[in-house]
Amino acid sequence: MKSQCPATTTGKDKSGSPTRPVLVALLANMLVVSAVWILRPFIPALIWAGTIAVTMWPLLLQLQARLRGSRKFAVFTTLFAAIAMFVLPFWLAISTVVKHMDAFSEIVPYITNIKLPDLPDKVQRLPLVGEYLRKWWHHLQSMKPMEIVQQAVPRPDQIMHYLMSYAGSIGMLAVQFILTLIILAAFLTKAEYLISTSRKFIVTLAGDDGLGMLELGVRTIRGVAIGVTLTAIVESVVGGAGMYATGVPWASVLTAITFMACLLQAGPGVVLFPAVIWVYFASGVGKAAILLGVTFLTIMIDNMLRPYLIRKQADIPLVLIMMGVIGGLAALGLAGIFIGPMLLSVTYTLIKQWMASEDTVENAKS
Repeated sequence: MKSQCPATTTGKDKSGSPTRPVLVALLANMLVVSAVWILRPFIPALIWAGTIAVTMWPLLLQLQARLRGSRKFAVFTTLFAAIAMFVLPFWLAISTVVKHMDAFSEIVPYITNIKLPDLPDKVQRLPLVGEYLRKWWHHLQSMKPMEIVQQAVPRPDQIMHYLMSYAGSIGMLAVQFILTLIILAAFLTKAEYLISTSRKFIVTLAGDDGLGMLELGVRTIRGVAIGVTLTAIVESVVGGAGMYATGVPWASVLTAITFMACLLQAGPGVVLFPAVIWVYFASGVGKAAILLGVTFLTIMIDNMLRPYLIRKQADIPLVLIMMGVIGGLAALGLAGIFIGPMLLSVTYTLIKQWMASEDTVENAKS
C-alpha cells in the first residue's frame, strides 16, 4: 500500500499540473503569430478586400436575384462596381498627383507675380473701421500671395505628401489593387461559408452577445466605406468642376488632392479656399464669387451627405468616425480608413453596454 502512494501522487501531479495548458497556449500563440508574419505582405490586400466584400455584399445578393441566381455573373458585375467606387478613384487620384509632382514647383513662381488690388476708396472712408481696414489691406499688399494662402488654410501639398507616405510607390500600389481584386473575387464567391465561419467563431469566443458586435462591425464598415468614399467622390467632382469652370490651373491635380483631403477628413476647403484666393487675384471678383459658392456647396455636402450615409448604417458618434479614419490611416494605410472606425465603434458599444449592465445590476440591488 505504501509503495503505491508515490505513484498515485505522481500521476495526479502530471494530470493536474498547470504547465501543460500554459505550454499549449504558448504554442498556439506562436502558431498564430507565425501565420500572421507569413501573411504580412498580404494583410493590406486582405483587409481591403474584406472591407469591400462586406460593403458590396447586399449589392451582390440583389444582382444575383436579378441574374436568375447566377453567382458568377453577380460576382463579375460586383467587381466592376467595386472598381468604379473604390479602386478607380484612389488610383486616379494618386496617379494624377504622382504624374504632376513637378506642378507644385511651378505654381509658386507663377503666383508670386500676382498683386493684390488697391482697396476701394469707399471702403477706406467708412467711419470707425475705414482706417483700420486700410492699414490691414496695406499689410496684405506687402505680403506675397503664397504667404496669404498659407495663413488662410494649410497647404494642399502637405495633404498630398501625408497620404502618399502611406500609399507607397505607384507600382506597389498597383500590385496591391490587383491582389485585392483577386482576393475580393474569392471572398464574394465563398461568402456564405465565410459568414457562417465568422458567426461560429464569434459565438465560440463571445457567446450570443458576440453576434451583435459582429453585426455592429459589419454595419460600421459598410457605413464608413459608403459614407466616406462616396462623399469624397461627390465633393471632388463638384469642386473640380468649379475649378475647371473658373479657370484654375492644374485643376486635375487639385481635384485629386481634394479627393485625398476629403478621405483624410480635412475637408475640401483646404484646396478650394486657396483656389478662391488665386482666382480673385487672377480673374477678379466675379469668378472668385462663383468658386466661393462652389466651395460652400462642397462644405455643405461634406457636413450633410457623409453623416447621413454613415448614420444610415450605424448610429455612432461622428467624432469616433473621424478619429478612426485618421488613426486607422496612420496605423494601417488606406485600409485603415475603414478598419479604424470599425474598431472604435465596437469598443465604444462594448463599453456602453458594460456600463448599462452595471447600472442595471446596481438598480436591482437597490
